[in-house]
Amino acid sequence: MDNKNLRKNGQVIEALPSTHFKVKLSEGGEVLCHLAGKLRMYRIKILPGDQVTVEMSPYDSKRGRIVYRGK
Repeated sequence: MDNKNLRKNGQVIEALPSTHFKVKLSEGGEVLCHLAGKLRMYRIKILPGDQVTVEMSPYDSKRGRIVYRGK
């Protein structure tokens, strides 16, 4: 993990076109996220209601990348 990126937990609330998702963070707030390459490569399905781990962008606090799908 890169030191510049910050990981947070959240729940997917909406699936948007082209593998983008709205995620509600556990600390509060909503983030627009896209899928990380490994999730895309192995075709791991993300549905509304799933618990996910989001790697936040250090430049924009409203965007992130889904790196893990929880149980």
